[in-house]
Amino acid sequence: MPCPALPSRLPHVGTTIFTVMSALAAEKKAVNLGQGFPDFGCDPKLVDAVTHAMQQGLNQYPPMAGVPVLREAIAAKLEAMYGCSYSATSEITVTAGATQAILTTILAVVHSGDEVIVLEPCYDSYVPNIELAGGVAVRVPLTPGTFRPDFDLIAAALTPRTRAIIVNTPHNPSGTIWSADEMQRLEALLAPTNVLLISDEVYEHMVFDGQQHQSAARFSGLAERAFVISSFGKTYHVTGWKVGYVAAPTALTHEFRKVHQFNVFTVNTPVQYALADYMADPTPYLGLPNFYQQKRDLFRTGLEKTRFKLLPCEGTYFQCVDTSAINDLGEAEFCKWLTSDVGVAAIPLSAFYGNGFDQQVVRFCFAKKSETLLLALEKLQTI
Repeated sequence: MPCPALPSRLPHVGTTIFTVMSALAAEKKAVNLGQGFPDFGCDPKLVDAVTHAMQQGLNQYPPMAGVPVLREAIAAKLEAMYGCSYSATSEITVTAGATQAILTTILAVVHSGDEVIVLEPCYDSYVPNIELAGGVAVRVPLTPGTFRPDFDLIAAALTPRTRAIIVNTPHNPSGTIWSADEMQRLEALLAPTNVLLISDEVYEHMVFDGQQHQSAARFSGLAERAFVISSFGKTYHVTGWKVGYVAAPTALTHEFRKVHQFNVFTVNTPVQYALADYMADPTPYLGLPNFYQQKRDLFRTGLEKTRFKLLPCEGTYFQCVDTSAINDLGEAEFCKWLTSDVGVAAIPLSAFYGNGFDQQVVRFCFAKKSETLLLALEKLQTI
């Protein structure tokens, strides 16, 4: 018998540009600066801590919300850095990475027909998550060229059906960060509404030139309505471990955990204990801005010797460049040409827009060893 027909839950989703570019980079043996993760290892102390936890027999199911010692460490960090006091018991949940945290948040709060504002360009999971929940994604563009929020456009997008808005700072893919003034404007805009905030802060420790990350947790009017999401994978160079967390007021966390317990239940035990142990020393995450700023500066200095036009990079580990001085190819075709003919893979910014908006801007990832960056720069300087 033939396979039964299956109506797709995501009929418009196909193979992502990230998969396409990584496959092309492998085929052409190109330097892959499209992949948004490090090509270097984590601190051996962290691996040792996982090994120790396993050897201690900490290998069975942990509590659904996460092991208490890790939730306590997260709460202490949030209070120390952002001045917001979260209950480790009722307001912190450990997740299987930030992507799961975002999906679970959306499934917990979005009902059929609800609208969720997304600011484009945006991380590619947001809109499919909203659609899986039966919601409607309302796309609001960040200002082309600067990628600053346009509060007039955001205000115009708010309706009685708006359930939530997703904000990502530091921002993937543009590398911009929201200022305190912008967060305060968002706080004032949402104050008379019941709109929730989903604050994607996975790059919170990658903010450069002495600036501060403006977490939603810093602003009481935002914190009271926010799911604050972060990622140990990004912070500690262990993206494959897929561990993150969500901080939210008790009432919001209560709803979040209802969904969390049925889509993952919990997160692997020894890694949780290892992370809790490792967090006792704040030096690794406090030193992350300087660590990545050195990589950013090395990469930008090399790019200044090319025909690319550099866009500002205030945070994350992504550098965007304007390609219009090189040729008139659209972003996707440019990235394919760059990979095949030059030997360096990048990602088109158009992949982060629902309508494929093309600005002749592409994104490089500089979370790489110095030798990787230098090899890429050597190739890019031949253009």
